[in-house]
Amino acid sequence: MNFRILDDSSKDEVASLFTSAFSSSEGEQQGKLVGSLASALAARIDNQEISCIGAYADGAMIGAIFFTRLRFEEPIEAFMLAPVAVSTAHQGRGVGQALIRFGLEELKNRSTTLAVTYGDPAFYSKVGFQALSEDIIQAPLPLSMPEGWLVQPLSGEAIPILKSRPVCVQEFDNPDYW
Repeated sequence: MNFRILDDSSKDEVASLFTSAFSSSEGEQQGKLVGSLASALAARIDNQEISCIGAYADGAMIGAIFFTRLRFEEPIEAFMLAPVAVSTAHQGRGVGQALIRFGLEELKNRSTTLAVTYGDPAFYSKVGFQALSEDIIQAPLPLSMPEGWLVQPLSGEAIPILKSRPVCVQEFDNPDYW
């Protein structure tokens, strides 16, 4: 397996992967919703505000992950990890965890302070994420599942308390994702 930092030319391949993976695990409606999000994010990959990393085996994309910038009033470099998908045929083999670890190393190399995500605590705790209270760092929009708000400090420093609500990239500014 190898990893590639993708550009917007991968939009269709990325959207297809996310639609298929989420349709298989969450149902067709959720697959379309996340596939549409992945397509919109992939169309705007600039590796500054939106980055996407693909995992490949035998020349085929088997997984992908997005990192999108979160902007706070406080001066801090923070990115949100979401969404991540692994092809159904490759799930349960550590592809997702390897993608996350690779992506977090890329963020560390960019002097990023924090990575946050919104997802299954049991899965993300395996790669170093911990529960995050919104008293410490708020989510961009109200959360339907507050226990899924997670953080990983990347700078070796303590998690700062941030007073401002972050602004996410436009594609995530939709309550359906939260």
